[in-house]
Amino acid sequence: MRTAAATIAVLALLAVVVVATGVAEPPRQEPPPPPPAPPPTVVTDPAPPGPPGPSATGPAPPAPVPVAAAPVGPSRAVGLPWRGRLLNGRQLPEVGGDWLTWDPVLKQIPNRPERRWGTAKLLRTIRTVLAGYHLAHPRATQVLIGDLSRPHGGVFDQRFGGLGHASHQNGLDADIYYPRRDGLLRAAYRPELIDRALAQDLVDRFVAAGAQFVFIGTRTGLHGPRKVVEVIAHHNDHLHVRIFPPRGT
Repeated sequence: MRTAAATIAVLALLAVVVVATGVAEPPRQEPPPPPPAPPPTVVTDPAPPGPPGPSATGPAPPAPVPVAAAPVGPSRAVGLPWRGRLLNGRQLPEVGGDWLTWDPVLKQIPNRPERRWGTAKLLRTIRTVLAGYHLAHPRATQVLIGDLSRPHGGVFDQRFGGLGHASHQNGLDADIYYPRRDGLLRAAYRPELIDRALAQDLVDRFVAAGAQFVFIGTRTGLHGPRKVVEVIAHHNDHLHVRIFPPRGT
């Protein structure tokens, strides 16, 4: 009996051991370590943009400004001021020491190149008169010069803007704007804006320079020799000087 009881005790002990070792919980698995953090992104200021390079789709470069060809031979006024043409004309520069040019259609400085052509004698007369005017009036502003003729003369009517010109066809005519009382470099659109003393001096100087005609406006109050200075419509903001043709034309 003791032997059987001991055997049973041993078997029970072994069963406990087997149960304890065979049914034990599996070992816990540690979670995988987190992936390493990505390196920080370094933000730098962008480099300043450089000049754009050439591109087939980019804007085309500006066209070169055309330069007036040097005339060959003396300038000639052909035909009549109201039915004529200009040969070997000279172009009045858009600005000079004594004048600026005024576009009567766009109402701005300077006048367009194709509206500033005349005979050499006309340009010489304008320069001489305005130089003397400014010597006499050193504090006066520059005088505005409007239309002369087109590069080869010919028709200069409403198709070229504004009221157009019935004459100005053969390089003998020029529009000279009256000086303003306020000194602004714009056309005197109302007669009361005209500096009459300075405007009268311009009229007198063109007469003394041998002008064939000086046309003035109906409301300007200006005057001069009746055979030279004539009052006509549409000239209340400028005088229109016409010279005799150069010799040999």
